[in-house]
Amino acid sequence: MNGILLIDKPEGWSSFDCVAKIRSFARIAESKKVKVGHAGTLDPLASGLMILLIGSFTKKADYLTKKDKTYEVKMRLGVKSSTGDEEGEKFSVSDEEPSEEKVKQSISSYIGKIDQIPPAYSAIKINGVRSYKLAREGKAVELKSRPVEIYSIDKVIYEYPHISFTTSVSSGTYIRSLVNDIGEKLGVGAYATHIRRTSIADYDISKSYAISDIDSDNLEQKLITQDINNE
Repeated sequence: MNGILLIDKPEGWSSFDCVAKIRSFARIAESKKVKVGHAGTLDPLASGLMILLIGSFTKKADYLTKKDKTYEVKMRLGVKSSTGDEEGEKFSVSDEEPSEEKVKQSISSYIGKIDQIPPAYSAIKINGVRSYKLAREGKAVELKSRPVEIYSIDKVIYEYPHISFTTSVSSGTYIRSLVNDIGEKLGVGAYATHIRRTSIADYDISKSYAISDIDSDNLEQKLITQDINNE
């Protein structure tokens, strides 16, 4: 069994949960162990498109992970979270209500090539240990900034204290960091209340399957099996 499976990861599931579930289906279908990987994680509280790679297609992981991505985002102003999303400990920063003009100016200032510091609660390794593990142990985490590109931020809706928008970004961009940076620029703090990935390169969420719609009997029928151009 070889191919690509597009799934719509639900909130509350880790990327590993999704891989493990599909691996179990593949193993039942093939009556043997089958390699299953993915082309880019999603935070447990984020939902949306994940590309799972099965069999020989696991060799395509690096190529697909580097592709651009699109997200639907909602954020809350005035409050910060230790994790940058709903999972973390919350603390109030400011009850100031920024003007709509200031909000749009702050958001638009991040469009283009920027240097971004990943969140402490991320899967980046520090001396071989995942950053989020160190953060959960209460240890200081210092991550270096890295260049990313925000191609667009559209469909901005501002209803204080909430902002929603759609953004297309380069590989390696952290939406939680983008939200945090916007909150810092506004001087009121912010955290992400909703993150949904809707596309990875030319792969769209509309072509994906819910985990509940997949089982060992139909898994192979749902795979994309044409080869990927690595050039």
